[in-house]
Amino acid sequence: MPSLTFVLPHWLYWSTLLLFPLVAIWLVRRQHRLGPPREPILFTAYLFWVCAGYMGLHRLYLRSWWGLLYLPLFCAVVYCNSEVRESREDVSRTGAALEQLQSALKAAQPIDAANPTADERAAVAKGEADVRKAQSESDAAVAVQEGWRTRSRACGLAIVALMLIDAALIPRLVRRRRDERTGYAADPIGPEPVDVPQQGTAEDPTMRLRSPFTDWIDRMNGAIGEYVAYWAVISVFVYYYEVLARFVFNSPTNWVHESMFLMFGMQYMLSGAYAYREDQHVRVDVVYTKLSTRGKAIADIISSLFFFIFAITLLWTGWRFAADAVGNHETSFTEWGIQYWPVKLTIPIGAALIILQGLSKLVKDVLLLRHGDA
Repeated sequence: MPSLTFVLPHWLYWSTLLLFPLVAIWLVRRQHRLGPPREPILFTAYLFWVCAGYMGLHRLYLRSWWGLLYLPLFCAVVYCNSEVRESREDVSRTGAALEQLQSALKAAQPIDAANPTADERAAVAKGEADVRKAQSESDAAVAVQEGWRTRSRACGLAIVALMLIDAALIPRLVRRRRDERTGYAADPIGPEPVDVPQQGTAEDPTMRLRSPFTDWIDRMNGAIGEYVAYWAVISVFVYYYEVLARFVFNSPTNWVHESMFLMFGMQYMLSGAYAYREDQHVRVDVVYTKLSTRGKAIADIISSLFFFIFAITLLWTGWRFAADAVGNHETSFTEWGIQYWPVKLTIPIGAALIILQGLSKLVKDVLLLRHGDA
């Protein structure tokens, strides 16, 4: 298979982080309005075709056993590429030996080419013989490598041809599969989903309390939490691309790991307030669980002093870090050279959000003490 030389442009990285959640939120809400779709879904079939069509998963999704035809071709590509990687050592070793012998032959050339001595002629003859032998070994190693590359390329082209044919056939296959599923329209989504209990602490007695001020903060942090949650979906596609590029195209990237750990770092900072709203942060609750509702509210009010000291310190120091990064247009020291200042800017933003959520929590604790659970 040919090598992939794609390097993610910086503008595409940042625009994806900005726009992908908006598109995902719109699609999810649109589907909620339209109701559950009928299976199989045309979009899902094309998604399988784009992401894993080389293994025939789009055909298997549509219950077409012709998808199994892709598997031996894909396994052949992976095997041939592994042999190409193994042959690199032989090509490198024989090439280095050839260069060394060519240098030795050049050094063995007689100073007086018109009247060489017998020893000089013998040395030149031996050097030329060694070079010819090394050249044949190098050519053989290159030929073996090119042979595996040719086989890999042929299997890859066969997969591409099958995928192009299926790209035109997928709509018809989806319609045929829907027609075969008699009675499915009455139950388009199958059994009812299982109610999974909420994970985390969820012991905050103020989670049911509301006020106009706290509702505004809760809605804002809920929207931001939902927004950055869709970044995790991006990582699925990006790491999938890395595996595909590394093991199928022999082209590991120099940007996937850095782009994703920076993205998850920003997600961690921006979603902290949402996790606080949902009472999902880790709590040392040896004593807290044994308190009454009012006792928990009093404990939260007292401990909020330490919370605000930490959060305000994070806001101040994070702002200084971000200001320096913005002023210097800071970038990473890797080959990708991505901008660091947007990443560091999420530190004070996340701190500000969690301070607002702390204020919301404090107001609810006070309301709980004054009015109870009403």
